[in-house]
Amino acid sequence: MIYCDSSAPVEYEVAVGRYLAAAPLGEGSRRVYRIALANWSWLLADRPVPVGAARRGARPPALPLAVLDGPAAPALLQSALARRAADADPRTLNRELSILRGALAWWQEQGWLAADPAAGLRPLPRPEAAAPLGPDELRAVLALRAPLRERVTWRLLHESGAPVESVLALDVDHLDLLHRCTLPGPGRPALRWRAASARLLPLLVAGRANGPLLLTERRAPAGTPAADRCPGTGRGRLSYRRAAELFTTATRRMDPAGRGYTLHQLRPGPAGGEV
Repeated sequence: MIYCDSSAPVEYEVAVGRYLAAAPLGEGSRRVYRIALANWSWLLADRPVPVGAARRGARPPALPLAVLDGPAAPALLQSALARRAADADPRTLNRELSILRGALAWWQEQGWLAADPAAGLRPLPRPEAAAPLGPDELRAVLALRAPLRERVTWRLLHESGAPVESVLALDVDHLDLLHRCTLPGPGRPALRWRAASARLLPLLVAGRANGPLLLTERRAPAGTPAADRCPGTGRGRLSYRRAAELFTTATRRMDPAGRGYTLHQLRPGPAGGEV
C-alpha cells in the first residue's frame, strides 16, 4: 500500500539509512547494501566510485532524494548504470542494481517517490568467460609487486586451478603445508599447489593456527560470523568482491582493453602452461 509520508527525507543518504533500518537484514548483508547504495550516490552525482585506499574515509556526495523523482530520473539512472558498467563486472553491477531496486520500491511505498525510475533498466547479461591468460601474460601478472596476501591468492588460483570461491573459503587449519595440499574434510575440495605457493604460504600463516587464510586489511564488522573472523587479529575473511577488485585494478594497465583481468583468467588453460 502506498501512502504519503509528511516526514519524507530530503537527502538520499537519510533515505538509505531509513530503508536499511526497516529492512530485515543481518549485519553482514546490511553492510553490503549500504556500500552498494553509497556507490549509486557517487554515480548519480556524476563522480567515480572510489576504490581501494581512496575509499577509506571517503564520504559519499550529498544528494537530494528528489534526483530520483520526476521525468529526468530514468535517464539519470541509465547514465549511472552505463558508467558503473565500465568499471564493475556484470555480477557486481547486477547485484548493486538489485539492491537499488529494493530501496526504490520501498521508498515508493512510503510515498517518497511518485514512480520507479529504474523500471526500464535491465540487468546486464553475463559475458562469455574470458580465456585464461597466456604464458607471457601470466608471467607478467605473477611478477607484479603486490602485497603477500594478493601474491598468495593469485598463485593458489593458478596453481590449484580451483574456483575463486574455494580458495577464499580456505582456513589456515585446512592446509597441509608439507604435502602442498588441503587436508580432507566434509564438503572441502581437494586442492594441490606447487613450489611458488609452497614458498609463500608459510609467510602468510606465520603465527596463526586457525581462522580464514585470506584476511581483510581491517577488523571485521560487528556481527561477522566467527567462521569468517580471525580469532587472533579480529580481521575478516577476504570477500570475492574485494579480491576481484584488487586484481582488476592491479592488472588494468596490462590489459590491452584497459579493463583489467579477472581472477578466473588465472586458471590453467590449454596454452597457459606452468608459470
